[in-house]
Amino acid sequence: MTNRPNPDRYLRPDWFTRNVANHIMIFLTRIGISVRGSRILRVRGRKSGELRTTPVNLLDQGVDRYLVAPRGETQWVRNLRAAGRGELVVGRHVEAFGFEELEDDDKPALLRAYLKKWKFEVGMFFDGVDPHSPDADLRRIAPGYPVFKLTNVDPATAA
Repeated sequence: MTNRPNPDRYLRPDWFTRNVANHIMIFLTRIGISVRGSRILRVRGRKSGELRTTPVNLLDQGVDRYLVAPRGETQWVRNLRAAGRGELVVGRHVEAFGFEELEDDDKPALLRAYLKKWKFEVGMFFDGVDPHSPDADLRRIAPGYPVFKLTNVDPATAA
């Protein structure tokens, strides 16, 4: 089944998130403190070409790593798709990556894992679906939650 991006599903951050929580997470991550997998995502803006940054939660699943967009079709999602690559930053460590965007049918187990780890932070964006919800519920909401499997990229070609 192909991805069906839902451009109507974008949850804008509230004032507290934009002006307090994100700034705290960015500060901690920039000084090298990753809070439960937090990273700063750097990606080129699709219109401006300028580097854009935003805090994200990196989901480790064995040897595979994923970025999940709990707020839907955000600016970082659109920029990442346009750029085709990005960078994850913690302190002075910068990791360039490429990605494969997952199909909706491949998302339920990852959405469940993401909710298990970060429900306290992002659960409000999942419309009553939680880590204990049936697979059918997770599959139903999957089109509104972009998920990217990270792949390695040569650092010389990073964002």
